[in-house]
Amino acid sequence: MRRSVAAPAVLAAVLGCVAGCGGAGRTGDRGAGTHPPATAAARITVTSTAYAGGGTIPRRFTCDGADVSPPLAVTGVPARTASLALLLQDLDAPHGTFTHWLAWDIGRGTARLAAGERPPGATEGRNGFGRTGYGGPCPPRGDRPHRYVLTVYATDRRPALSPDATPADLHKALTGHTLAEGTLTGRYGR
Repeated sequence: MRRSVAAPAVLAAVLGCVAGCGGAGRTGDRGAGTHPPATAAARITVTSTAYAGGGTIPRRFTCDGADVSPPLAVTGVPARTASLALLLQDLDAPHGTFTHWLAWDIGRGTARLAAGERPPGATEGRNGFGRTGYGGPCPPRGDRPHRYVLTVYATDRRPALSPDATPADLHKALTGHTLAEGTLTGRYGR
Protein backbone atom coordinates (compact mmCIF):
# COMPACT_ATOMS: atom_id res chain seq x y z
CA MET A 1 0.00 0.00 0.00
CA ARG A 2 2.76 2.37 0.89
CA ARG A 3 4.49 1.70 -2.45
CA SER A 4 1.37 2.68 -4.46
CA VAL A 5 1.11 6.03 -2.64
CA ALA A 6 4.80 6.87 -3.10
CA ALA A 7 4.89 6.14 -6.85
CA PRO A 8 2.20 8.70 -7.75
CA ALA A 9 3.85 11.27 -5.46
CA VAL A 10 7.23 10.77 -7.13
CA LEU A 11 5.63 10.88 -10.59
CA ALA A 12 3.79 14.11 -9.70
CA ALA A 13 7.02 15.68 -8.42
CA VAL A 14 8.90 14.72 -11.59
CA LEU A 15 6.13 16.02 -13.85
CA GLY A 16 5.91 19.24 -11.84
CA CYS A 17 9.64 19.75 -12.18
CA VAL A 18 9.55 19.11 -15.94
CA ALA A 19 6.61 21.48 -16.40
CA GLY A 20 8.29 24.14 -14.28
CA CYS A 21 11.50 23.96 -16.32
CA GLY A 22 9.75 25.08 -19.49
CA GLY A 23 12.10 24.86 -22.43
CA ALA A 24 15.28 26.01 -20.73
CA GLY A 25 17.12 22.95 -21.99
CA ARG A 26 16.39 23.54 -25.67
CA THR A 27 19.34 23.98 -27.99
CA GLY A 28 20.14 27.65 -28.41
CA ASP A 29 18.50 28.82 -25.19
CA ARG A 30 20.61 31.15 -23.11
CA GLY A 31 18.84 30.89 -19.77
CA ALA A 32 15.39 31.44 -18.39
CA GLY A 33 13.92 34.85 -19.03
CA THR A 34 16.57 35.95 -21.53
CA HIS A 35 15.29 34.20 -24.65
CA PRO A 36 11.95 35.23 -26.14
CA PRO A 37 9.76 32.14 -26.49
CA ALA A 38 8.28 31.54 -29.92
CA THR A 39 4.50 31.73 -29.90
CA ALA A 40 4.44 28.94 -32.50
CA ALA A 41 6.62 25.91 -33.19
CA ALA A 42 7.87 27.31 -36.52
CA ARG A 43 11.58 27.25 -37.23
CA ILE A 44 13.55 29.52 -39.51
CA THR A 45 16.56 28.11 -41.32
CA VAL A 46 19.60 30.40 -41.22
CA THR A 47 22.58 29.54 -43.44
CA SER A 48 25.70 31.15 -44.80
CA THR A 49 27.79 30.38 -47.86
CA ALA A 50 30.83 31.42 -45.78
CA TYR A 51 30.60 28.62 -43.18
CA ALA A 52 28.41 25.67 -42.22
CA GLY A 53 26.56 25.45 -38.93
CA GLY A 54 29.13 24.56 -36.26
CA GLY A 55 31.97 25.40 -38.66
CA THR A 56 34.81 27.87 -38.45
CA ILE A 57 34.00 31.49 -39.28
CA PRO A 58 36.45 32.68 -41.97
CA ARG A 59 38.95 35.34 -40.96
CA ARG A 60 37.37 37.88 -43.37
CA PHE A 61 34.33 38.19 -41.08
CA THR A 62 36.36 38.77 -37.89
CA CYS A 63 38.42 41.55 -36.30
CA ASP A 64 41.48 39.89 -37.84
CA GLY A 65 40.14 40.40 -41.37
CA ALA A 66 37.82 42.87 -43.11
CA ASP A 67 35.41 42.76 -40.12
CA VAL A 68 32.33 42.57 -42.35
CA SER A 69 29.19 40.56 -41.65
CA PRO A 70 28.98 37.17 -43.38
CA PRO A 71 26.53 36.47 -46.20
CA LEU A 72 23.28 35.07 -44.83
CA ALA A 73 20.21 33.31 -46.18
CA VAL A 74 16.94 32.92 -44.28
CA THR A 75 14.13 30.51 -45.22
CA GLY A 76 10.94 29.38 -43.53
CA VAL A 77 9.77 32.83 -42.44
CA PRO A 78 6.04 32.62 -41.56
CA ALA A 79 3.60 34.53 -43.80
CA ARG A 80 2.27 36.56 -40.82
CA THR A 81 5.72 38.05 -40.12
CA ALA A 82 5.76 41.84 -39.73
CA SER A 83 9.55 42.14 -39.37
CA LEU A 84 12.72 40.23 -38.58
CA ALA A 85 15.33 40.80 -35.89
CA LEU A 86 18.79 39.34 -35.44
CA LEU A 87 21.26 38.94 -32.65
CA LEU A 88 24.87 37.65 -32.86
CA GLN A 89 26.47 36.78 -29.54
CA ASP A 90 29.68 35.16 -28.28
CA LEU A 91 28.57 32.67 -25.66
CA ASP A 92 32.14 32.02 -24.47
CA ALA A 93 33.34 35.58 -23.82
CA PRO A 94 35.46 35.83 -20.65
CA HIS A 95 33.08 38.22 -18.84
CA GLY A 96 29.77 36.72 -20.00
CA THR A 97 27.83 36.81 -23.26
CA PHE A 98 29.15 39.46 -25.65
CA THR A 99 27.00 41.03 -28.37
CA HIS A 100 28.51 41.38 -31.85
CA TRP A 101 25.42 42.43 -33.81
CA LEU A 102 21.92 43.54 -32.86
CA ALA A 103 19.32 44.60 -35.44
CA TRP A 104 15.53 44.81 -35.57
CA ASP A 105 12.75 46.00 -37.85
CA ILE A 106 14.38 44.18 -40.77
CA GLY A 107 12.12 43.97 -43.82
CA ARG A 108 9.97 40.85 -43.60
CA GLY A 109 10.80 39.82 -47.16
CA THR A 110 14.53 39.77 -46.50
CA ALA A 111 15.74 36.36 -47.61
CA ARG A 112 19.43 37.12 -48.23
CA LEU A 113 22.12 39.48 -47.07
CA ALA A 114 25.38 39.83 -48.97
CA ALA A 115 28.66 39.99 -47.06
CA GLY A 116 28.86 43.35 -45.31
CA GLU A 117 25.28 44.31 -46.21
CA ARG A 118 23.23 46.25 -43.69
CA PRO A 119 19.82 44.59 -43.22
CA PRO A 120 17.22 46.54 -45.28
CA GLY A 121 14.96 48.80 -43.25
CA ALA A 122 16.68 47.81 -40.02
CA THR A 123 17.68 49.72 -36.98
CA GLU A 124 21.03 48.45 -35.74
CA GLY A 125 21.85 48.68 -32.06
CA ARG A 126 25.16 49.08 -30.29
CA ASN A 127 27.34 46.01 -30.08
CA GLY A 128 29.63 45.11 -27.19
CA PHE A 129 32.43 47.18 -28.75
CA GLY A 130 30.25 50.30 -28.29
CA ARG A 131 29.71 50.74 -32.04
CA THR A 132 26.51 50.56 -34.05
CA GLY A 133 26.19 47.60 -36.41
CA TYR A 134 28.30 44.50 -36.90
CA GLY A 135 31.51 43.84 -35.00
CA GLY A 136 33.16 40.56 -35.93
CA PRO A 137 34.39 37.79 -33.67
CA CYS A 138 37.51 38.84 -31.76
CA PRO A 139 38.17 36.39 -28.92
CA PRO A 140 41.23 36.76 -26.68
CA ARG A 141 44.35 35.20 -28.19
CA GLY A 142 45.04 31.76 -26.80
CA ASP A 143 41.42 31.00 -25.85
CA ARG A 144 39.87 27.88 -27.27
CA PRO A 145 37.57 28.75 -30.20
CA HIS A 146 34.48 30.63 -29.06
CA ARG A 147 30.90 29.86 -30.13
CA TYR A 148 29.14 32.66 -32.00
CA VAL A 149 25.38 32.19 -32.23
CA LEU A 150 23.44 34.22 -34.78
CA THR A 151 19.71 34.09 -34.05
CA VAL A 152 17.07 35.39 -36.46
CA TYR A 153 13.59 36.07 -35.11
CA ALA A 154 10.35 36.48 -37.08
CA THR A 155 8.01 38.75 -35.16
CA ASP A 156 4.36 39.70 -35.56
CA ARG A 157 5.10 43.40 -35.03
CA ARG A 158 7.75 46.03 -35.58
CA PRO A 159 9.41 46.50 -32.19
CA ALA A 160 9.58 50.10 -30.98
CA LEU A 161 13.09 50.27 -29.57
CA SER A 162 15.61 53.08 -29.26
CA PRO A 163 18.96 52.78 -31.09
CA ASP A 164 20.70 52.21 -27.75
CA ALA A 165 18.57 49.11 -27.03
CA THR A 166 20.30 46.16 -25.42
CA PRO A 167 19.80 42.45 -26.16
CA ALA A 168 17.62 42.33 -23.02
CA ASP A 169 15.46 45.14 -24.44
CA LEU A 170 15.11 43.24 -27.72
CA HIS A 171 14.19 40.01 -25.94
CA LYS A 172 11.59 41.84 -23.86
CA ALA A 173 10.08 43.46 -27.00
CA LEU A 174 9.93 40.08 -28.77
CA THR A 175 8.47 38.08 -25.88
CA GLY A 176 5.00 36.96 -26.90
CA HIS A 177 5.52 38.30 -30.43
CA THR A 178 8.02 35.78 -31.84
CA LEU A 179 6.45 33.64 -34.55
CA ALA A 180 9.58 31.65 -35.38
CA GLU A 181 13.32 31.67 -34.86
CA GLY A 182 16.43 30.00 -36.16
CA THR A 183 20.13 29.97 -35.39
CA LEU A 184 23.47 29.58 -37.11
CA THR A 185 26.44 28.82 -34.88
CA GLY A 186 30.03 29.38 -35.95
CA ARG A 187 33.35 29.06 -34.13
CA TYR A 188 36.42 31.25 -34.15
CA GLY A 189 39.67 31.22 -32.21
CA ARG A 190 42.91 33.20 -32.40
